[in-house]
Amino acid sequence: MAYGMILLRVVAGLALAAHGSQKLFGSFGGSGPAGTRTFFAGLGFRTPLGMAFIAGLSELGGGLLFAFGLLTPFAALALTVVMLNAIGTVHWKKGFFNSAGGFEYNLLIIATAVAVTATSPGRFSLDHVFGWAGSISGPWWALAIVVLAPMIAFVTLTFGRQSQASQPSDEPSTAAAPSTAAAASKERQWTSV
Repeated sequence: MAYGMILLRVVAGLALAAHGSQKLFGSFGGSGPAGTRTFFAGLGFRTPLGMAFIAGLSELGGGLLFAFGLLTPFAALALTVVMLNAIGTVHWKKGFFNSAGGFEYNLLIIATAVAVTATSPGRFSLDHVFGWAGSISGPWWALAIVVLAPMIAFVTLTFGRQSQASQPSDEPSTAAAPSTAAAASKERQWTSV
């Protein structure tokens, strides 16, 4: 079981860290802070640059912590909140399947984060090395994530965004983007993760 857990943690954590790196630094073909800011502005966030940094740091930091199995429930909480925000702003209206831009992929990430927290990051984790694995993992920690993450996402999606009446449309704005392809690339950043 320990080998399966490290494989799951490392693959999921590093994939999410890479997406955070796209947002923060423009790595791996990402649009960096400026492009991510434009994307979040199109979604109606009041402080789009702040949201770009928060989302990027949550993915990069949460992903690395998750991959190393360090402070696992806190990493899982950060990743779950980002995924719930992505579902709430982009994916929910597109249905379930990822092929149509739906929330399937985001739901798998949430399930992975909560399940690893519920069971333990495993013996090949820094939480285990420091002797924390038993005290900061288990069903109660997973339940805390399931309760807290939607609350945090709700605050972000309601108070962190402008009212629908003041938004030009429900879709991300492409007017500020240099081309439709660039806008689609920006949407994939949030859509994919």
